Amino acid sequence: MSIDVRVATEDDRERWNDYVRRSPQGTLCHELEALSVQADHSGSTLHPLIGFKGQEPVGLFPVFELKKQFVTTVFSPPPHIRVPYLGPAFLNMGKLKQRKRERRRQRFMDGCLEWIQSELSPRYAHIRTSTGVEDARPFKWNEFDATPEYTYAVDLTRDREDLLMSFSSDARSNITNADEDEDNYEVTVGDSEEIALIHEQVKHRYESQDISFGVPLEFVQDLADRTATGAVRPYTLCVDGEFVGGILALEYGDRTGRWMGGVRTDADVDVPTNDLLDWAIMEDGMERGLETYDLVGADTRRINRYKAKFNPELETYYSLEYGSWGMKTVASLYDSVK
Repeated sequence: MSIDVRVATEDDRERWNDYVRRSPQGTLCHELEALSVQADHSGSTLHPLIGFKGQEPVGLFPVFELKKQFVTTVFSPPPHIRVPYLGPAFLNMGKLKQRKRERRRQRFMDGCLEWIQSELSPRYAHIRTSTGVEDARPFKWNEFDATPEYTYAVDLTRDREDLLMSFSSDARSNITNADEDEDNYEVTVGDSEEIALIHEQVKHRYESQDISFGVPLEFVQDLADRTATGAVRPYTLCVDGEFVGGILALEYGDRTGRWMGGVRTDADVDVPTNDLLDWAIMEDGMERGLETYDLVGADTRRINRYKAKFNPELETYYSLEYGSWGMKTVASLYDSVK
């Protein structure tokens, strides 16, 4: 039986978030509400593709159409808003044997890419998958260039002390010494006001390095307000009641991720701000039964030295690019999240 790929109907959309929850590749940004926010703030048109084998759903693939000077491009996730992962999410494939699983996944992806070509005819496409996508061959067989990307993930299923002892000596001492002096600082999870503080700090840090940071504050706040079952959690550290630094974490299912923030602070304080923020997110996740803390990105040599001290595992995802050599100059539209 063939795979039927279509734009999600109203009935499909009512079940969409349930499908996302059931998919190993599903993330907060795959939620239907989150997809709408991404489209609103990127100036793109959302096409939520879904595939069925008979009555059984086999995959979701949200794509965003963006036109620049009469040239159609396709993205997943859309550019400029620094969503870490999107791309396809597969369903009901875990129990299949390898041959049947590969065939079903290939037919679903073929159907999606055929729909994109016939309905949108893009000159350029860029897709960034989630870490749950282990096989980029369906894209390579459809003329995409596949580049492996990397992130670090910390296992939160261990005992608190075991996790702490796995860190580098400087990370351990930063955390344990600060614990003994915890009256001098406070880490809390805030709301829209704290989101704005973190956003402004990140924007200032980027611009001070002459790096464009075009993520609208309204996008982040809308994402926090409208997500259905995930959460945007702003962790902030204050000293004597004054904001020093923060991290926006994206939480979904059993996983939380370091989305924005954790930049070098300009505040003159003797507190290991980012170590304490990362540790607070990990402790919070362990207390609430989460399994993984994604440090989001392991491709920047300078930053990796910091992230690696938490003894994370290396995970892979893919950047997938389609288009002629000339059209790939459009890739400058596509901001990295790292």
